[in-house]
Amino acid sequence: MKKYLLLILPFLFSKVCSQEITPDSAEKMNIIKTNVTAYAFRNINLSYERAFNQWFSVNVGFGTMPEGKVPFINAFLKDKDEERFQNLRIKATNFTVEPRFYLGAGYGKGFYVAPYYRYSKVSSNTFDFYYDFKPTNGVTYQIPLKGSGDTNGNSGGLMVGVQFFLTKSQNLVLDLWIAGAHYGSGKGDFTLTSDYLLTPEMQQQLKKEIENLDIPFVKYTVETNPNGARIKVDGPWAGFRSGLSLGYRF
Repeated sequence: MKKYLLLILPFLFSKVCSQEITPDSAEKMNIIKTNVTAYAFRNINLSYERAFNQWFSVNVGFGTMPEGKVPFINAFLKDKDEERFQNLRIKATNFTVEPRFYLGAGYGKGFYVAPYYRYSKVSSNTFDFYYDFKPTNGVTYQIPLKGSGDTNGNSGGLMVGVQFFLTKSQNLVLDLWIAGAHYGSGKGDFTLTSDYLLTPEMQQQLKKEIENLDIPFVKYTVETNPNGARIKVDGPWAGFRSGLSLGYRF
């Protein structure tokens, strides 16, 4: 009888171990998602999350915004300045790599903390810009210019969120980005060209006009020349993340 027990016990032990491991191997480790709230800002996006174990996964996301008006442009430009950019259009892309650390049930479910890296690029169409030239002695008149350019940024941040499985089969996923923020550096180059040959006095006033735009969160320098101006963006790059994603788990 003892011999039989000695033979049966290792078998039973291996069965128990295999039962403990089975839930891990049976978990669905992949999720495809899209942030539905971002579509309100023309941001077409898709992300893929892969769980590596119960508490750790990596989420990779890509988003693109087709050319259109600048969202909330009146939030950072005065009305009189906004009028100068009436036909300004921009397009943008972003790429995000986000390791996630789950604090709850895991395997993509529950609260998580996510440090992340984001690359962003914004480019403009060829837009019209003008300023009122006021000579020392004479009549004020408008100087029209054509502008274009692009800028890109690299930043790192942290996000806190919670993810739910909505169905019994745990296939439908809701991912709530509670709050996230990132900070880094950005570089860009924009040019303004004029059909007029700009005098030193015209250049001086143009430089002052552009500097007085005082766009928040953007550090830039202005160089002028007889053909127009060059605006160099080189400074902080910051942003915030919040939203609601729906996805499929498999």
